[in-house]
Amino acid sequence: METLSNLESFVRSAEAASFSAAARRLALTPAAVSRNVAQLERNLGVRLFQRSTRGLTLTEAGERFLDAVGAGLDSIQGAIADVTTKAGEPAGVLKLSVAPRFGRKQVLPLMPAFLAHYPGVTLDLSFDNRPADLIAGGYDAAIGGGFELTPGVVARELVPAHMVVVAAPSYLKGRKRPATPADLAQLDAIAMRSPETGKVKARKMRNRHGEEMAAQLRPRVFINDPDAICSAALMGMGIATLVVADVVEHLESGALKRVLPDWYEDAGPISLYFTSQKLLPAKTRAFVDFVTAAFRQRGLAKRYSAV
Repeated sequence: METLSNLESFVRSAEAASFSAAARRLALTPAAVSRNVAQLERNLGVRLFQRSTRGLTLTEAGERFLDAVGAGLDSIQGAIADVTTKAGEPAGVLKLSVAPRFGRKQVLPLMPAFLAHYPGVTLDLSFDNRPADLIAGGYDAAIGGGFELTPGVVARELVPAHMVVVAAPSYLKGRKRPATPADLAQLDAIAMRSPETGKVKARKMRNRHGEEMAAQLRPRVFINDPDAICSAALMGMGIATLVVADVVEHLESGALKRVLPDWYEDAGPISLYFTSQKLLPAKTRAFVDFVTAAFRQRGLAKRYSAV
């Protein structure tokens, strides 16, 4: 396979009928251009130029070869120049996987500004509760929790996934408030069954002092969707254990109250995942930097912390 430099030296020398003139155009020495052409001739096994004191003349084989490669070389150089010029500009389809509720509430509202800032990017968003396989699925990035850090994937933590017990004031009215996670058994719980086992997940809570205790729940309502569980809690149907990020607006408005203000369950962070390539595509790098900066500027890590 011929190198681009050899082909370029031949074409420019043929156009100028001079190694010296081609060298000035290519920012090389005449000797370097001559060597490149000589190497091309050796590799092809034909003489491309007749050399004389008056200059260069194409042989018949040289003329045929110039007709065959001349236009192609210009196309290749144009493509290289285009890629080089746009290499640092975020562009192309950005394929993302995001957790549904968190994605709708926290990620999607950032996207109008992101797209306005990077007009060359097209978004392809998938909302899925299941951790995505970035490499097998062809995703540029994913946002969620519980991802396995397989080789070639890195995570950048965005906010904590602290789970707290909440209930509507109407449900708590007239009821004795529990003092510890063990006391939760005194209240009706809205719970979710594990899709694998059909059982309610055992929960271990911790307080601000680092003490841990198992939560004792008495499920009265089973619901398989976090959004619906939150709605049921707002209706006063019982207590619910939900991620702070999913209920923070209701806590701030007073529509929901924390049942155990000093206790929470740490479900690990919600993170931004992407592949650890040395040359990360500009579109992916722009998304990673944009989202992490937005979360930091808005102080979301602190807002979604239970402590």
